[in-house]
Amino acid sequence: MKRLLKGIYYFLPVQLLLLHFRKYQLLLFFWVLLLLIITGNFASHFGASSLFLSPEYLGGINFVSMFLLGCAMCVFIMTWHITTFIIHSKRIPYMGATRLAFVVYTFNNSIIPFAFLVFYSLVAIHYQWYDEQASVKEILLLQLGFYLGILVVVLISFIYFFRVSRDFFKSMLTTITNPSRIRGLIPYDSLDYEVDMIPARSFISVNLRVAEISDIEPYHPRVMNTVLRRHHRNVIFAALIAYILLLLMGAFMEQPMLRVPAGAGFLLLFSIIMGVVGAFKYFLKSWETIGWVVFFLLLSLMVKYRWFDLRSIAYGLNYRQDVREQPNYNYTTLKNLFNKERFNNDKKLEEARLQLWKNKSVSDTLNPPLVVISVSGGGTRSAYWTFRSLQYIDSATQGRLFKNTVLITGASGGMIGAAYWRNLHDAHLRGLVKNPYAAVYQENIGKDLLNAIIFSLASVDLVSPFNKISVAGYSYTRDRGYAMEQEMARNTDGLLDKNFSFFKAREATGQIPLMLISGTIINDGRKLVMSGQPVGYLTQPEYSLGQQSPVIDAVDFSAFFNRQNPHNLRLTSALRMNATFPFVLPVVRLPSQPRMNIMDAGLNDNFGVNLASRYIYVMRNWLEKNTRRVIFLQIRDTRESDVGIPSDENSLISMVTEPVFVIQHRWEALQSYSNNYIKDFAPHFLNGKLRFVTLQYVPKESKKVASLNFHLTQKEKEDIYESIYNAYNAAAVDTLLSIFR
Repeated sequence: MKRLLKGIYYFLPVQLLLLHFRKYQLLLFFWVLLLLIITGNFASHFGASSLFLSPEYLGGINFVSMFLLGCAMCVFIMTWHITTFIIHSKRIPYMGATRLAFVVYTFNNSIIPFAFLVFYSLVAIHYQWYDEQASVKEILLLQLGFYLGILVVVLISFIYFFRVSRDFFKSMLTTITNPSRIRGLIPYDSLDYEVDMIPARSFISVNLRVAEISDIEPYHPRVMNTVLRRHHRNVIFAALIAYILLLLMGAFMEQPMLRVPAGAGFLLLFSIIMGVVGAFKYFLKSWETIGWVVFFLLLSLMVKYRWFDLRSIAYGLNYRQDVREQPNYNYTTLKNLFNKERFNNDKKLEEARLQLWKNKSVSDTLNPPLVVISVSGGGTRSAYWTFRSLQYIDSATQGRLFKNTVLITGASGGMIGAAYWRNLHDAHLRGLVKNPYAAVYQENIGKDLLNAIIFSLASVDLVSPFNKISVAGYSYTRDRGYAMEQEMARNTDGLLDKNFSFFKAREATGQIPLMLISGTIINDGRKLVMSGQPVGYLTQPEYSLGQQSPVIDAVDFSAFFNRQNPHNLRLTSALRMNATFPFVLPVVRLPSQPRMNIMDAGLNDNFGVNLASRYIYVMRNWLEKNTRRVIFLQIRDTRESDVGIPSDENSLISMVTEPVFVIQHRWEALQSYSNNYIKDFAPHFLNGKLRFVTLQYVPKESKKVASLNFHLTQKEKEDIYESIYNAYNAAAVDTLLSIFR
């Protein structure tokens, strides 16, 4: 038994495994990160696991998508072998005396990759069966595609390295076997012997058999290191292939055939990063820490002097003006711009718009019910639920919901769903869409956005942030924000691919609802309100009008950027700013001095209640005189009575971190409960005419809530779709129907 255990311990694959944990644990981080992602323990809110467990290619999860993921997985695995080979080969100089040294090394270094692939397949099969509801045949086909992709890249790699090893071995064989040439080429030095050699006694040979290291013909360590250094040059060349692939795919990302699954793109990115980490360790050795410090200092200087910018831009807006023509973002400018006169003038314009809406109303009552809609953030989950709710109610009321709605506002994914609903019915009114209730439109809003975002992050943002494109007459940098917008436009058959001026006239005459798309100005926390109509009446509380220092808590986008062609702004850009999920989408910078930086509207109000309530309050006199009922329809993707699961500080880590991250973890709940105070006061604006109706996504299983990201599984879509029949929502729908009668 002792001999068996010693044989296992001194087996090269086991020694390499121990070496990875003993030296350079940073390289193991990539494997740990992949494990955390596919098990849902890292970036689960972003839907990261779906990128690897159900990759999409050309809009579907299929054999080709898994094949491409398998190819990228094999590139990642080969990069792992390459990087560790370069770093650790000095500890196994005897490997240089073997034919096909690198190929033999990969055989002996495959415990971690093999274990990961087995675990990955188990998790992927469960995910595809349970969450994507794929059949056994489909799952087997997907797995076949994955491993076929791995096999293809393995064969290509081994053919390449076999040729490299064969040609090199022929050129060096004479030198190695001639002692006089050895002395002339490599002077003898007793310090040449490696003191940190791996004490292995056996290894897996190129014939996949266990062989004794003692059987390898001994050569001087410096000769072996010379051989291995030649291999290093060749494997570094192979590592560059991953970078070139990403550059090419990023440059031609508009071509659907070249838009590989995002999981594959990330694996290629991981390969590049791993290669860089390995290069730092190999070339800098004890200077590695200083090397990383210098690297990040140089990167910071490049950002500071604007050689490249990690922020995004709003497409359609003019960024090319001289700095002196850009508005100054400070309190003095806001105070002078959003004054009492603008407040009253914009208010009168909105009242005139409401009057036109009333005149066009087909209601057979003198004062028709008026609807204000607020929707919550929540990625594609909220977009899917919002569209489902609006379509269902509009169908049940025979189109009266759309005709009676004058305002839509909210945050993030909910606004994407609401914008698609509005634009779809607008297209129907213009004769471009026959049946706005067709099932295909519900399918469109549920299509994946995450794949395009993450693919661009991997192939453009982090690899080549210098790609230029032309949009609406201006030149911009292309990034994952642009990729998300393009995918959004494709998914909705171009209905969201419009600018603000496209809807301006029909909004002004009350033919379609007004959309208030907001964002959070992270410079100071104010709200940015983007609209096709003047909304100066929403930029400050009414009580502060006329004060010496009025409270300006919001900015009318069109008024503030009136010299930057604001109505040329793409609707998709406004929706993206409204839904800028931290890290998933980049912060948007606007052309002011200093730059105005915009993030998700949910940072300020994830439910749209604040903005909608201010609108109702400002318009209260007109609403009270001209309507018999005002419906405040709130659509949210969380339960109003139970926003989040209570936490329990039952561990040391939670006791330390909970007080620090309480705002981050409970931000949505804090906003939701705070909105209840507003909903208490709001009915008094209209002397009891205001009625709140709330629709909320309620999962069938309380612990199986659809994920909050830009990707939904088939099971999650079905759960959200059926939620409209929940008892609570059924009662809310009945309430709406009774009001519309």
